[in-house]
Amino acid sequence: MNAPFPSRDSGDSLRSLKVLIAAPRGFCAGVDRAIEIVERALVRYGPPVYVRHEIVHNRYVVDNLKAKGAIFVDELDEVPDNVPVVFSAHGVPKSVPAEAEQRKLEYLDATCPLVSKVHRQAERQVEAGRHILFIGHAGHPEVIGTFGQVPEGEMTLVQTVDDIALLPFMQETPLAFLTQTTLSVDDTAAVIAALQARYPDIVGPKADDICYATSNRQAAVKQIAPGSDLVLVIGAPNSSNSLRLVEVAERCGTDARLIQRAADIMPQWLEGVGTVGLTAGASAPEALVREVIARLSEWRTVEEVTLTAAEERMVFKLPRQLTETTE
Repeated sequence: MNAPFPSRDSGDSLRSLKVLIAAPRGFCAGVDRAIEIVERALVRYGPPVYVRHEIVHNRYVVDNLKAKGAIFVDELDEVPDNVPVVFSAHGVPKSVPAEAEQRKLEYLDATCPLVSKVHRQAERQVEAGRHILFIGHAGHPEVIGTFGQVPEGEMTLVQTVDDIALLPFMQETPLAFLTQTTLSVDDTAAVIAALQARYPDIVGPKADDICYATSNRQAAVKQIAPGSDLVLVIGAPNSSNSLRLVEVAERCGTDARLIQRAADIMPQWLEGVGTVGLTAGASAPEALVREVIARLSEWRTVEEVTLTAAEERMVFKLPRQLTETTE
């Protein structure tokens, strides 16, 4: 149900606790697809199925898949011959499937289709003779995967507005920009505006590269944070979209904490708190949301209120190798 914001209440004596639950939250279509690819591969091929890197950035999800027979590795040289391997939702450089094909490994690509769309845009911009300024976070798997779609030297990373003043390109240089899909909507808009101010002819994507799920979850936090004394974000410390949700809440003037499981919550966090906002990053399952509610209910009488910022109905197709034998 939807409801208006309650007023803040800092009374220490309150035993009731209002929990504003953000919607949408948790799994996005790309994460659903990636997890289903691993699960269906385990059914089709039987365990073990190898997965290069964490399929998504969530320890709970990874541990559940391990229990079913998935083995997670850092690189392909850890994968034995004649076993299937799945590439994570964040995408991989072109060299990774090329290596798999050279070894005749059967692979399943769980790259989110919205990340793959950015990959194809990168290829087209380089083919058009433009150097790409890529807005993203250094070291993130999605950034590494996108850089690996084009020849070395054809893409430059831009992380902040301050980076733009240091760029060596002349105003007349043919340039394009693309972005990581899990960035802060507001921060990225500022970086793009600064790029366009310095390079008026820079070419951007036809549609926003920040994915619908990232945008929707940030919008939902903007709904719950102003009426909350504390916002809890369920997500992994290496999850870009989860970290951005913490930042969004803090920019609304609300204390926010990133937690991986309910056990991370400290009772003292609730001192003087009458309303808690609760959301989950795109890699966090709904089971962890319910776990947090149960934990809070151990200390206070919880009243749940869901605030909906958007409805999501996106579904992505599975790889053909899996649908041919299971549908």
